[in-house]
Amino acid sequence: MSFNRCVLMLAIATAPTAGQCAADQVFFGYLNGANEAPPVVASSGTGVAVVSYSPDTKMMRVQVSFSGLTSGTTVSHIHCCLTNLPTAGVATTTPTFTDFPSGVTSGTYDHTFDMTMASSYNATFVTAQGSIAGALQALLAGMTSSTAYFNIHTVNYGAGEIRANMQLDTVFANDFEEPPA
Repeated sequence: MSFNRCVLMLAIATAPTAGQCAADQVFFGYLNGANEAPPVVASSGTGVAVVSYSPDTKMMRVQVSFSGLTSGTTVSHIHCCLTNLPTAGVATTTPTFTDFPSGVTSGTYDHTFDMTMASSYNATFVTAQGSIAGALQALLAGMTSSTAYFNIHTVNYGAGEIRANMQLDTVFANDFEEPPA
């Protein structure tokens, strides 16, 4: 995402500091029913979620691939930030990610959000964090510390059928692939 922009900046830079770009932060998690809390979901659904954030552009790309759900999807979003409870409030767009596939048992999703916009968050999360900048910091901190999770809700499992506990990735980078069998 920002790599091409950085290359372009390096190619045309005239100012001494113009070519410096911050590295994207990449987070990922494997979606399954066992990750739900409490883990009572009897689903063979699986998937992978990759979230890439560019500190340079303040854009967050959300990529998801999922299959095997027991019923059609209803909503999907990222929850943050776990404390001593097994669940947390919704941090991102409510009720669901923009254009997330609805009513399907398998699919893919790829959307980029401008994290400077209030519409990229749940209003309650922004209020709790004090500002949009605070919400962004809390969400990134939650994904970095694995206290944020990606959730796909379905007709059969309104509280969530498959969940991925997000974690900072130092190897996965921008490769988007299926989870290991």
